[in-house]
Amino acid sequence: MDLSLNQAQEMLKSTAQDFIQREYPKEKLLELERTDTGCTHELWERAAGLGWLGMPVPTEYGGEGLSLTDTAVLFQELGRGPVVGPHFSSGVLGSLLLLEGGTEAQKREWLPQVCRGSMVLGAAISDPDRSWGPGAVQMTPGQRNGDYVLNGTKLFVQDAAMATHLVCGVRTGQGEDGVGLLLVDASLPGVAVRNLPGFLGQSAEVTFDNVAVSRDKLLGEATEGGWGMLEATLQKALPVMCAYQVGGCEAVFEMSVAYSRTRVQFGTPVGRFQRVQDHIINLVNHLDAARWTTYEALWKLDSGRPARDAVHLAKAVTAEGHYQACNYAHEVHAGVGSMIEYGLAMHTKMSRTLYSYLGDPKYHRRQLADAIGL
Repeated sequence: MDLSLNQAQEMLKSTAQDFIQREYPKEKLLELERTDTGCTHELWERAAGLGWLGMPVPTEYGGEGLSLTDTAVLFQELGRGPVVGPHFSSGVLGSLLLLEGGTEAQKREWLPQVCRGSMVLGAAISDPDRSWGPGAVQMTPGQRNGDYVLNGTKLFVQDAAMATHLVCGVRTGQGEDGVGLLLVDASLPGVAVRNLPGFLGQSAEVTFDNVAVSRDKLLGEATEGGWGMLEATLQKALPVMCAYQVGGCEAVFEMSVAYSRTRVQFGTPVGRFQRVQDHIINLVNHLDAARWTTYEALWKLDSGRPARDAVHLAKAVTAEGHYQACNYAHEVHAGVGSMIEYGLAMHTKMSRTLYSYLGDPKYHRRQLADAIGL
């Protein structure tokens, strides 16, 4: 098992680093954090021009046709920012969901628009007061003149403020199979988006008030089976999101080491103090665990090996590792780390935002146990 990057991936990594350093300096990231969308249309168009919005999508549908590891290399660099915007929710999760569950006609109509950036997707799955899983989808659509009618609320919808369309989970039957996925135009009357305070990445509450959606916007040809589509999609998308979090861990590690070498207390750099070294070592342990579980899952997926257990392990380890790495970084920095202008707080906020997104570590540990037969 060789988890090192090949020459093309190293070139992609270098190109992404150059672009992000030029277009997303810390001051720009802090400015974007205060906006409703976290991304400007100009930056979004540049990302589309670089092919970043359809990397895992086959070329026949307008994408780049690259591997998941190739895609993860880019997202690891985005995570070092952290660069906010619907790069994952639309370019990876949304596009792979269309690829997995859409009919041939739907894929040929919608995927090229996603890859060009003219259609921006957000996943509206979880209902209020529900944990992650098939039971998270309880919103039941009504019927009117052959259309679906949506009433209710979806929580923790990433990048909803910038989304042109929402992939909405609805209850169409009983049990795990009784879930359908509807592509809802976010500009329809009755759709309202409210960003939730305290989250990075513009996590939002989306409410639907008598929103009429035509039946041809149902993904696939069956009214049920949407959760199976979502699970199959997540098996590919989750390791890419984990790579984004690995990038965040790398960034806070580098910030912590640099600070420990330059911050002088009692006449010596604080990095010489045993307790500060302990914090950095703990940070490194979480970083390494996140990195290698993530890239093992990617290697298994790209090489066609069974990867369900590796994917759930990567998500559980990386979400916890990202969270704890930021905690240890704050221990190293002490008071200065809480200053918004310094930049560490953005990573901490992102680690909390992504901790439970698409299932918290506890949920994925349960799925891991099922995958290995416990």
